[in-house]
Amino acid sequence: MFGCLVAGRLVQTVAQQVAEDKFVFNLPDYENINHVVVFMLGTVPFPEGMGGSVYFCYPDENGVPVWQLLGFVTNEKPSAIFKISGLKSGKGSQHPFGTMTIPQMPSVAQIGISVELLEILAQQTPVASAAVSSVNSFTEFTQKMLDNFYNFASSFAVTQAQMTPNPSEAFIPANVILKWYENFQRRLTQNPSFWKT
Repeated sequence: MFGCLVAGRLVQTVAQQVAEDKFVFNLPDYENINHVVVFMLGTVPFPEGMGGSVYFCYPDENGVPVWQLLGFVTNEKPSAIFKISGLKSGKGSQHPFGTMTIPQMPSVAQIGISVELLEILAQQTPVASAAVSSVNSFTEFTQKMLDNFYNFASSFAVTQAQMTPNPSEAFIPANVILKWYENFQRRLTQNPSFWKT
């Protein structure tokens, strides 16, 4: 019914069923995982009016399982990407897994899926840091690069009175770099792929 994917690893499609409506995937070496994808296989849909809450569970320093709500999957939203790199510390949240004896080993975390009513899913609040940024990494990189370039170039700014005339060096006014920076930012915001044309 469900699948779980971590970059650089094989897809997991056989979840351990720990209760009639609860499923778990093991994530060995979870400390090195940044994102996890949870998806429906398409073979068995949720019953009408049902969906699946997705939880991340890791052992705290005492080996006690800490469960955190990531989000959900439904027939209408059959897959989701969750960022778990920032969740490996902190407090747990309420969860439907209770005190089930799910094997817990150090360095192994779990993704838990609990089949629940859609009304219950709508009332739940996932951990804020589990959401994947809507800004794609290229756009984020480009903005950071622009900021870095502008700050670097500005650090060499001098007034005309401070300049030593040197006919072999070109002079670029700082306001030209600022104008280019603002123009590039505007175009990137309007269309992150503008540079491809």
